[in-house]
Amino acid sequence: MAKSVTKDMTSGSPMKLILQFCIPLFFGMLFQQFYSMMDTVIVGKFLGVNALAAVGSTGSINFMIIGFCMGVCNGFAIPVAQQFGAGDYHALRKYAANSVWLAIAFAGAMTAAVCVLCRQILMWMHTPGDISEGAYSYIFVIFLGIPATYLYNLLSGVIRSLGDSKSPLIFLALSSVLNIVLDMVFILAFSMGVAGAAWATVISQGISGAACLIYMRKRFDILKITREEWRLDVKCIAVLCNMGIPMGLQYSITAIGSVILQTAVNTLGSAAVASIAAASKIGMFFCCPFEAMGSTMATYAGQNVGAGKLGRVSAGVKATSILGLIYSLAACAVLAGFGKTIALLFVDAGELDILQNTGVYLSISSAFFFPLALVNIVRFTIQGLGFSRFAILAGVCEMAARGLVGLAFVPVFGYAAACFASPVAWICADIFLIPAYLYVMKKLHKMLKKDEEYEGAALAAGE
Repeated sequence: MAKSVTKDMTSGSPMKLILQFCIPLFFGMLFQQFYSMMDTVIVGKFLGVNALAAVGSTGSINFMIIGFCMGVCNGFAIPVAQQFGAGDYHALRKYAANSVWLAIAFAGAMTAAVCVLCRQILMWMHTPGDISEGAYSYIFVIFLGIPATYLYNLLSGVIRSLGDSKSPLIFLALSSVLNIVLDMVFILAFSMGVAGAAWATVISQGISGAACLIYMRKRFDILKITREEWRLDVKCIAVLCNMGIPMGLQYSITAIGSVILQTAVNTLGSAAVASIAAASKIGMFFCCPFEAMGSTMATYAGQNVGAGKLGRVSAGVKATSILGLIYSLAACAVLAGFGKTIALLFVDAGELDILQNTGVYLSISSAFFFPLALVNIVRFTIQGLGFSRFAILAGVCEMAARGLVGLAFVPVFGYAAACFASPVAWICADIFLIPAYLYVMKKLHKMLKKDEEYEGAALAAGE
């Protein structure tokens, strides 16, 4: 029988467990960002600034659509983590099976819709004419790959919900190497332009998802789903949608603000778009630890709330916040000091304006990394506790902040205003999320106390 690779996070040192789970997850996300960044590096170096701007101009709409896919899959994994923590493996398998049916339906509907509307969306965003065709060629292929996005994110989410964050790291590492090789082949050997970079991403992610599937079938005895468990279950579907859709919408609603901001930046010209594209890729690379901390807390909180151990949830939030503060200070020092130098990965040394603008963006945004750390830690904890609808409201705060900067300040103050859009969004989200977390924990403590009183009364009556 295959060896179980699950991990129980409901006992032991919170800091130690979080580090053990978070570090492999961080490297996995780092690999994911690495091959995403390599797309941009290869495009910028071999295809030029206009091609770099074309890819960069699709970043916000890419995040809005692909982010929804990722959020939905992360939400589907939460009931799995909760049932694992509660020790109900039959329910765990039912949730896993029904999440597959939902993912197939969502992937099919979304792929058809966004591919049809793709060109019109770019027109609505006022994509500059000199980069519009390149932008379409790139994002259309990315949208065709939505099923591959669902495949990988759903399966890796289920694997992580069972306490295994190391295996997705291995698959992403292999995928990263493959993506870089395919980038070089499609762009340099086959002269496929920016579309080649998109195909390299889609194919690599599809292979990574297939590897997750093979691994799950061989190594997770707990996921040996029976024919009865594969049947559609209305209650499971309702719970999964209640968890997944709000998390997906949180990503998409947040991205609406980014789309508004990107539309405003597009009016500043291709050079500004290229600067934002390079800075965003570098920033996302350095923000991988925050995403890893958030995903860790979703699993950690899910397992512990399932086990009724709310004190461990609070201890986990404190431990992760300390890690977030330490890393934020270190990352700020690096980006403020060397951001312009790192930007040379994307453009030639002669592009002085782009290098300068990229350095300014990175210096400003990195100064506010700790608020971003709290956004990820607190939001994912709330989601892991089962209150994923709060994620939508947090997303609304971020959307409103970025949208306001894009509509009111970028037209007046130009590129400098765009640099402050994300920091303002992170602070606004924290203003909502921190009180929301305190409210959720208070409510859960009351619910747990009532359950304990009921069980005590029932036991006394039985005696």
